[in-house]
Amino acid sequence: MKRQGEEQADQVEIRFLEGVRTRCPHDTRVLKALGDLYTRAGELDKGLRVDRDLSRRCPDEPEVWYNLGCSCALLGEKEAAFDALERAVALGYNDHEWMSKDRDLRSLRRDPRFESLLQQLRD
Repeated sequence: MKRQGEEQADQVEIRFLEGVRTRCPHDTRVLKALGDLYTRAGELDKGLRVDRDLSRRCPDEPEVWYNLGCSCALLGEKEAAFDALERAVALGYNDHEWMSKDRDLRSLRRDPRFESLLQQLRD
């Protein structure tokens, strides 16, 4: 659980990045930082919207698809989560260790497809 000061700092940072996004709407670095921050701050719907936007803007970046998979998993969109994670792996995502312990993917761990993805990364 976050402390009040951390929550306030996240909100300040969110407002700042939202302002930067308004001025630089095509800068994917800003979107990536904002999506990450939304998720960290518990604003999961906003994080998912940003991750979906990034998947359209950066269709060949495995980390973008991995983050989309995490956002979908956090919101209970299991099929979309697996689709995104499979795309991430197909594009070259290869951090088996992180995927195996990523708390954002907790809701997927009992599904055989999750173990299959981890096996692909091990191979």
